[in-house]
Formats: sequence, C-alpha cells, structure tokens
Amino acid sequence: MTIRPATFGDLKAAGYTPRSVKEEIRENLIASMGDGTPAFPGILGYEDTVIPDTERALLSRHNILFLGLRGQAKTRMARLMTELLDEYIPVVEGSEINDDPFQPLSAKARRILAEKGDDTPIRWLHRSERYGEKLATPDVSVADLIGDIDPVKAANLRLSFSDEDVIHFGIIPRSNRCIFVINELPDLQARIQVALFNILQEGDIQIRGFKLRMPLDILFVFTANPEDYTNRGSIVTPLKDRIESQILTHYPKTVDTALAITAQEASLHPAQRERISVDEIIRRIIEQVSFEARQSELVDQKSGVSARLTISALENAVSAAERRAILNKEKHTQVWIGDLSGIIPSVTGKIELVYEGEQEGPYQVSLNLLERSIRTVFSRYFPSPDSFKKRKGRDSATQENPFRSIIGWFDKGNHVDLSFSSSDEHRRLELWKVDGLHALVKAKHPKASEDEQLLLMEFVLHGLASYSLISKKTLDRRIEFRDLMGSMLDLKGDEDEEENLDEDDL
Repeated sequence: MTIRPATFGDLKAAGYTPRSVKEEIRENLIASMGDGTPAFPGILGYEDTVIPDTERALLSRHNILFLGLRGQAKTRMARLMTELLDEYIPVVEGSEINDDPFQPLSAKARRILAEKGDDTPIRWLHRSERYGEKLATPDVSVADLIGDIDPVKAANLRLSFSDEDVIHFGIIPRSNRCIFVINELPDLQARIQVALFNILQEGDIQIRGFKLRMPLDILFVFTANPEDYTNRGSIVTPLKDRIESQILTHYPKTVDTALAITAQEASLHPAQRERISVDEIIRRIIEQVSFEARQSELVDQKSGVSARLTISALENAVSAAERRAILNKEKHTQVWIGDLSGIIPSVTGKIELVYEGEQEGPYQVSLNLLERSIRTVFSRYFPSPDSFKKRKGRDSATQENPFRSIIGWFDKGNHVDLSFSSSDEHRRLELWKVDGLHALVKAKHPKASEDEQLLLMEFVLHGLASYSLISKKTLDRRIEFRDLMGSMLDLKGDEDEEENLDEDDL
C-alpha cells in the first residue's frame, strides 16, 4: 500500500510538483497514446472521427463543446476523461474548493496554511471525486453555479457580509481542479451564460460585491443538441467564442457498429442469457429499426433517434421470449420474429413524429418501421422476391422462383397461425406445414442448426408478407399468414357485412 505524505511539509520533502488539470490530462493522454491504451474504452464508431478530435482538443488544453443529437455518447465521453487524471492529488484538509497547498485560492485555505505552515494536514483526492456535472435548466441560477452570500453562515460565525468567509461557493468553484460538465448548454438562460465569460477566459469569479480573483483550475466540457438552438434557446455568441473546440458527434454509420454498441450496452439478466438465445437475424432487424427511423419522413429528424432505442428494444425482445418460455414451462427458447411485437413500446417512446406521423399514430408508425426493417434484412439472407416478379413488357425472370411453392401453398387456402405465447413445439409444427418452406431454408442455409432453420422458416413468412406476396395480419394475440387474394376478399366481405348491418339498422 502506497504511503502518501500527510502534511504539507512531507509533501514538499517528497518533491511533489503540482500540475493544472489540463496539464495532467495532456501528459497522461500522451502516455496512453504512447503505450497504445485506448483513451476512451467502450466508445464504438468514433475511432476515426470524434475520438481523434477530442484527443487533439485535450492535447491543446482546450475546453470542449460536444454538439450532437440525443443518444450520441456526449456525456459518456466527458465522464471517461476522468481516467486521464492522476489517480490522487493533494488538497488542503478542510478546503471547500480543493485548494492546492502550493497555490491556495480560498481565504480559508490561506489562513490554515498561515497558521499551521508545514504541519498543514493534506487530504488526497481520488480522480473519481474530480468530476462535476450539471444539467442546464431554465431555473439554474448564478448562485447555483458560482455562489452567493450565505446569511446563515454569517449569523452563526458572527461575521459581516463583507467577510469572504460568508460566501457559499457554487458547484463550479467546488469543482476546482476537476472536470466540470454542463449538459444541454442552450437551456441555460442567457444571463447565466454571461456569468461564465470570465471563468472561461480569465478564470475569475464574481460573487455579489466581493473583489475576488480565483483563477479556477477546471476543464470545462459542454454538451448541446443542435435542435436546441431553435426550440429552447441558444448559446450566446461570446460564450461559444470562448469554448476553444467544438466537436460534432454522430450516430453509428454502419449496422455492424450499431450491433456492437447494442450488444455492449444492453442490460440482460444472467438468467435471460442462459435461457434465451438471440440470433443475429433478430439483432439485425432490431438495429435496422433505428436506421429506418432515421430515414423516415414520419419521424422528426431534427430530434434524432437515440441509440437507446435499440438497446431497450433488444431487452424487451429477450423479455418477450422469456415471458413466453415461463408460460410454456420451457427451459430454453430463442427470440422468434413474432417476439419482436414486444419491442413496440421501446420504439414509440424513442421517436418524435412530424405532423403526418402524428396522424398515423406512434403505434402504427412503429409497426411500419418494424416491417420495413424485416424487408431490408430479408434480402441479406434470401433472394429479393422483387427479382422474380413479372415486369410489364418483359418475360419473367429466367431463374426459377424459389418462393413459388410456398406462395402456392397459401394460394390453396392454407394458413399459418402463430400465437404470441405459442410454445416452440407449436411453432415448429405450424412452420413444417408449409410446402417448400424447409427445403428453401435448407438450400440457402445448409449449415444452419435446427433452431436456426426454424427461425429462418418463420423469417421467410414475414419477409414474403413484407413484399406483399402473402398476407400477414397482426391480431390481438397472434399473427396470421394467409394468401393475399383471399385475405383481400375476406376484408371486402367484412366491409360488406358492416354495410348490410348499417342498412338493417336504418
């Protein structure tokens, strides 16, 4: 166990040399880059964009503004910076603002050092305690951030309001020698943003009428959403000018990166991991939902679609399979395509809709996004059915349509019913009824295990429905697959019945 100096005299004898927080981070970052240690472990998809920009900013000893839509790991990037701090730093025991014993800022620390000299007790502050964070809201005041006169302290200590000891320091001075983050900066009122000018430029703070000059040692990190500039407020120009580096964040650019992020962040119970298998098909469909949402005309693109959508959706999909297994007393199961109906609550709460989307409703928009995701992923595992459709003025595709026998089976009036709570055995029996379904899967994926084959067989039905080659109806507790024409006639018959009932009522 390392024995650290307990007094100021011991600290000087040990040859300790103080450094500013930005110098600490700069030198530790250089050492980290030199030995190949990732400075921001667990941050995926930013290796060639955000992380290099951030490293350049830290090497330049800059304050930073992360600008990006929600769910783009802005705050997480800031929190990981604490790992670049020294493990421990010495502070004057009893100091409210982490005073450096070599360069004390507060009147209290200076008085302690004057009274005790080399016997001044030293407290060692761990880097985990050197992080401050504040969510900017319209009700945040200057007193919250910087400080104010404390009349209770003045009365208890019998001091006048002109004495510096009556000051109650705000969260920024208390974050001296730390990393301090203000999230959603545009939400901070303009007059409060103005109070940050001197802190960023000269390191001064001003509290009431006190003539204070406190060159605070802080690395500031701000986060903001571009949409906030029009919806709720803006960053005042002089403040933005004082933030040396503005770094643009972004969503994962590839599905594979997004898959890795979701797998890393999803919080699955150990019992779920043992009982439930999740195939790559399921993961890709879930991930594709967010990509479809980010391209949908019904979703407000300025608001963004958070990565939390797919994380929550994967957790809900696994829980849907777990619930089904519990009801059927199955020791093990897999997430089926049908279980993805359970992700809808994760989607509806994570997307902001434009007017046209509101007209359709969040539930229907979410269902449509899921269907489009199934259609997109389907072509990764099977030939696109569009390539086998006849086109006007042309002969049909020379290649034999691999879906013909399946579609033909439904055309004969057959149907498949898959309840949301069906057991795996019931699903197996229903899927094996369809002519040509297993043969198609076996031909396209000969190395697939039995469970994978069954999932692929179900996937084929959902895929054909997404291409409007068979009918899929999602009812209260089940999904029904039928032939397209018969389904349309049934629908027309239902409408006729409703019309007749109306006439009878009249």
